[in-house]
Formats: sequence, C-alpha cells, structure tokens
Amino acid sequence: MSRQIFLDTETTGLSPESGDRIVEIGLIEMVNRRLTGEVRHVYLNPERKGSEDAIRIHGLTDEFLADKPKFAEVADDIVGFLRGADVVIHNAAFDVGFLNAELKRVGQPAFHTIAGKVTDTLLMAREMFPGKANSLDALCKRLEVDNTHRTHHGALLDAGLLAEVYIRLTRGQDSLVIHAGDEPRAGQSLAVAEVDLTAFDLPVLLPSEDEQAAHAAVLAELDKASGGKTLWRTLAA
Repeated sequence: MSRQIFLDTETTGLSPESGDRIVEIGLIEMVNRRLTGEVRHVYLNPERKGSEDAIRIHGLTDEFLADKPKFAEVADDIVGFLRGADVVIHNAAFDVGFLNAELKRVGQPAFHTIAGKVTDTLLMAREMFPGKANSLDALCKRLEVDNTHRTHHGALLDAGLLAEVYIRLTRGQDSLVIHAGDEPRAGQSLAVAEVDLTAFDLPVLLPSEDEQAAHAAVLAELDKASGGKTLWRTLAA
C-alpha cells in the first residue's frame, strides 16, 4: 500500500531560527493514488505576533489566532497522522525547517524520523521544467489545475492543489496510460492490451497523377525560394 500525505503550512514569517512559528497546518491523505477523505487541518496560536508580510499572504491575523490551540496540544495527532507516510511538500526545506523547530520545542523526534519519505515537488518541477517558474501557482496554470478560488494562501487549500499538481506531474495530464494502482474512470480498464499490427492488412494509398504533379510544383517552389539548397535534392544527388 502506497500512503502519501500532502502537507502545507502557513507561518508568522520566513525564519524558524529567529523564532517564527507555524500558524496553520493542512494535511491530506492519499492511498494508492486515491484521496481517502482523511485530512488534518488546524490553526495554531503561534505565541508571537505575525509579520505584516506574512499576514498579507495568508490573512491569518493575531486576533484570529489568539484563541487557537498551541502546537503542543496537537503535536501527537499530527505526528501520528504523518508517521511512516511519503510526505509530499512543495519546497520541502521551508516546511520541514519549521516543523522541526516546533517538534523540538515539544520534545518530539525530528521530522525525518517520523515520515517514511519526503518528496519535494519543487525539485521535481525544476527537473521537468528547467528555467521556468515553478511556484505552486505557476504549476497550477501550466498543468491546468483550477486555483481561481485561491485569493490567499491557505494550508489545507494549498495541500489540495498540491495533490492535484502531483498527480499530473507523475502521470501527465494527457496520458492515455493508467498506472497500476490508479482508479479507472467509467468505461476504462486497468489492463493495457498489446496489439500485433502484423495481423492487419494495411492498405497503401498511392497518389494520383494530379496529386504527384501538385506535390512536384510545391517542391519546385521551395527549391526556388531556397536558392537550390533543398535537402532532398542534395540527398537524391
């Protein structure tokens, strides 16, 4: 069984080393490439003020977070949900850095000892689309994942978008092949039949004289436009 958790966090700022904290965690479970409906979503009281830049991005104000649970209150549930899973994160170094800081504060083991594996979709995207923008928004646009409802960053919302992006990154949105473990759509079968084309008598349609003359006229025009540098004449000679 392949169990994956799509993870995203929102924070008070950019640096756990300087005391920034997590304010939201979103986790979505997928087993054998099917979303199970199991999620974890929590807003957290970070016990410090958020930066204006961060609040502008996620919209979670200090007042909204003041009565939310602290990380220590949800740590056991979060760790239990993540344990042993392949955790898929976009820009994993950022989220894992914050999670490790939070885990250390409450005496929990480091993230890499909890997760069975960490998959970074940002690194995947950079290999697949070198030199292009590979933010989550850019990937949604490139892979035709609808994110028009994303007015602010949100951990659960972004984890859901990431799940859709990951499916398309790992299968291809236009792929005709259904991998083992994929859920077939109506009318589809997981079996891929091999067809022996030698069993077919494929007709060869020859051009008419008029078609050959028209083709020759096009080639002559191309030869004239290129100053006699057409490849087919060089190869024929």
